[in-house]
Amino acid sequence: MAEQMPRADEVTDLTPEEVATGLREGRMLLVDVRELNETAMESYPDAVIVPLSCFDPAAIPDPQGKQVVFACRSGRRSITASVAAQDQGYAYTHHLAGGIIAWKQAGLPTKT
Repeated sequence: MAEQMPRADEVTDLTPEEVATGLREGRMLLVDVRELNETAMESYPDAVIVPLSCFDPAAIPDPQGKQVVFACRSGRRSITASVAAQDQGYAYTHHLAGGIIAWKQAGLPTKT
C-alpha cells in the first residue's frame, strides 16, 4: 500500500508487533493522527492524539529520545503525517503499517 502514495518511500513501515514492543520497552512514542470522533470510539492505548486535519508536528510532546511513530486507521494518513513532519524539519520517519486495522488483526488491545 505504501508504494502507491507519493513520497511513501521516505517513511519506514513498522509492524504492529514492532510498535507494541517499542511501546512496552519505552522506546517509542505513538502519535495517532485520526480525528477525535474516531479516537473517541476506539483508540490505541497510550497514544498521543494529534489529528491530521489540524496537524502541526510542534504539537507532539517532546519524545525525550523516543522514536516517534505515526498511526491512523489503515496506514495512509500516518504516511501523510510523517512526510509533513519531515517537511518541517522533524526526523519522524516511521509509521504503523496497516494502522489500527492491522493492530487489531494482530490481537493487540485497544481502548473503547
